[in-house]
Amino acid sequence: MKSLRRAPSPLALLCTLALPALLLATQAEAEDLLQIYDLAVSSDPSLREAEQNFYATREVKPQAKALLLPNFGISGSVDYNNVESRGSNPTQGSFTRNDTFDRSNLSAVVSQSVYNRGDWMRLSQSDDTIAQAEAQYQSAEIDLMVRTTDAYFAVLRASDLVRVQEALVAADERQLEQSKQRFEVGLVAITDVNDNQAAFDRSRANLITAENDLNNAWEALRRIVGPIQVPLARLGDRLPLSPPEPNDINIWAETALANNFDIAAAKAAAEAARKNIEIQRSGYYPSVDMQAGYDLSRTGQEFGTDTDSGFIGLNVNIPIYQGGAVASSTRQAGHQFRAAQDRLDQQRRAVANQVKDAFRGILSSISDVKARQAAIVSARSSLESTEAGLEVGTRTQVDVLNAQRNLFEAEFNYLSARYDYILNGIRLHQATSTLSRDVLAKGNAWLTDQDMVAPPAY
Repeated sequence: MKSLRRAPSPLALLCTLALPALLLATQAEAEDLLQIYDLAVSSDPSLREAEQNFYATREVKPQAKALLLPNFGISGSVDYNNVESRGSNPTQGSFTRNDTFDRSNLSAVVSQSVYNRGDWMRLSQSDDTIAQAEAQYQSAEIDLMVRTTDAYFAVLRASDLVRVQEALVAADERQLEQSKQRFEVGLVAITDVNDNQAAFDRSRANLITAENDLNNAWEALRRIVGPIQVPLARLGDRLPLSPPEPNDINIWAETALANNFDIAAAKAAAEAARKNIEIQRSGYYPSVDMQAGYDLSRTGQEFGTDTDSGFIGLNVNIPIYQGGAVASSTRQAGHQFRAAQDRLDQQRRAVANQVKDAFRGILSSISDVKARQAAIVSARSSLESTEAGLEVGTRTQVDVLNAQRNLFEAEFNYLSARYDYILNGIRLHQATSTLSRDVLAKGNAWLTDQDMVAPPAY
């Protein structure tokens, strides 16, 4: 009878499969979360777009000021004239005269708005428009931190699944070898071999899918940071699990409603919309402009006159009726203001919901991580018991395969729950707009360069 080897434990297989990555870590330096974020800051096109939109919006204030400042201009013209005249008079009778001459004109005019209610309201509105753009840019900066963290840990999560699937393939292969040996000595039926073959083929197919998902996760990260080819540091074993500080969901919600940049942007947009009502209503008000200028006119005409004239005066425009356009535009601005108020209310509700989801998510993740740790212990004990039962004939090969798969699934769920704990903390700080590089640094401290995720070869 041939000797039968006992299959190694799933954790031993995971460590064996991780050994090449550990050896590679001694040859290449891994990038951590902060380094990847710094790359994103300098290369993410979405953030650069938000930055340029902010810079463009800041120009509305100089443009609004320009409407209230003096305007000065010089204009001139030169004409060449060829005049042919025909006529008659009592003394000369009929006559014909040709006259060719040049005529030139030069004018210098300065104008100053004395009173225009709409222009003053536009200047006031520009502050709210810029405040909205600034809050949107600050929100985009925080959004980049969240997107980078999501993409980074998505790579780690997908890599963990690949590692688990590789270990499962190796374990299923060993189970298949053992079942074939048992079948050769008559200990099991051919159905056990077929069951193991099916499990092995299924785990290989799942591994291919997991590897493709890992490549897709890398591409999602590269959309943010560019075409990088550096390994990423994994999450280490040390992960302190603690509830949010302060551990009061209402305090976090109040902080978010007071500080959230998206809410600040919506407030500024609503205020700008309110002032737009007054801008449109200003169409009912008179406007006063002052103008002063000097005009030079020269002519080469034989009987022409050269003139030098200066002028100063006020232009008053009193609107009487514009066909109802002012009333219509004022009503339109009123509807837009109420819509902006509704958007502000929506944003407040969305932020409050985000805060509470993230807060509860942290507490749930803490319990989930601890439960997953216990599930690993239970799944390992179940596998050992099932393998022992197979030896004495009380359990089947299918039972062993299921127990083995349950243990690997428990291992992956534990690793995945740890990522959820970190990401929920990031989203809580995002909702309160307190997310910063220092906050990322706290999570970054839990990474280790002793293990890494290598980039795809292509």
